[in-house]
Amino acid sequence: MIDLFHSKVQPDDQDKLDWLRLSRTENVGPITFYRLIERYGSASHALEVLPELAARGGRKKPLTAPAREAIEKEFAKLKKVGGDIITANNSAYPLALSALDDAPPVISVIGSPDLMNQSCIAVVGARNASLNGLKLAQKLSCDLGSSDQIITSGLARGIDTAAHKGALESGTIAVVAGGIDIVYPEENLDLFKHICEDGLVIAESPWGQKPFAASFPRRNRIVSGLSKAVIVIEATERSGSLITARLAGEQGRDVMAVPGSPLDPRAAGPNKLIRDGATLVRNADDILEILHNFSGAGMREPIFERNNFIHKQENVAQEVNEPPANAYDIILSHLSFTPVTVDELIRNCHVTMKDTQVVLLELELAGRLKRLPGGRVVLIEGRE
Repeated sequence: MIDLFHSKVQPDDQDKLDWLRLSRTENVGPITFYRLIERYGSASHALEVLPELAARGGRKKPLTAPAREAIEKEFAKLKKVGGDIITANNSAYPLALSALDDAPPVISVIGSPDLMNQSCIAVVGARNASLNGLKLAQKLSCDLGSSDQIITSGLARGIDTAAHKGALESGTIAVVAGGIDIVYPEENLDLFKHICEDGLVIAESPWGQKPFAASFPRRNRIVSGLSKAVIVIEATERSGSLITARLAGEQGRDVMAVPGSPLDPRAAGPNKLIRDGATLVRNADDILEILHNFSGAGMREPIFERNNFIHKQENVAQEVNEPPANAYDIILSHLSFTPVTVDELIRNCHVTMKDTQVVLLELELAGRLKRLPGGRVVLIEGRE
């Protein structure tokens, strides 16, 4: 089998559209997407078999991908403003991001994609930041940029905005929660335009999609996934910035924080991170000292190399074998509305890993199963 990660290509537009259609299909999350590519060899083949797979999983309504015409229109709008889509089998796709199990299969970009494969550091923090917090975020980002570091953040008001402004001249990446054409907050429109011209804007959500609650954690995993380290400047204990820090830790990235007064609620998040083991930072030199010693040992191997994903393998269809008929009943009997790890399922069901993954894939496509962090799965009530 071809090692997709180390044989990245420049997909043509039709291949990109197939990837985009598959990634936009209901019940197809990133992990399921990669399972489909691994099993069927290409997005076009996976699209053909989707209805059959969902039906075998128990779905009553047909599972169909978005119309090609709609995807073509989305792609045309992006190209019209100078953007493009980058698929995970594209040589421009960032190495660091590809180490995530749930790396987005397709991202929309406007700007300079080469920034993603440079040394990136995330700077995040409170939306209602103090004046001193804003000054520090801008200075840190400027100083790090002067040392050839690309600053990534989420284009939110407050610390994110200050970080982007500090790194405009050296290079900054803004990951937005909605569609790439949606500027949120609207007050950052001018900043957004500057980043499109001199930096890079990234979106996973469809064109025209306004941000909603669940899209912010998805955005945050990309911010941390692109970066060697995440620096938190002012954040409450329940802030989205701490979600980014947690994701960074799970992804094997360094987590750093700027301490603050215990009397300021905005210092509670960074202070907690430091208490829990995050590196205390005072200035850019503290950060660069850690990065100079960065070995990358905490970063997992790219998912494509680990799973030997393939691209356009002509004979894949001939190699697909369906699991034994009783595998479905066995696995379903061990699933419930309480999460269980896939490893536990395999051990207790005495079904091969390959067959177990096929059954889980079909149940997920049918809308009967949900994947959770930590390799866990759970049945859900909303069955078709």
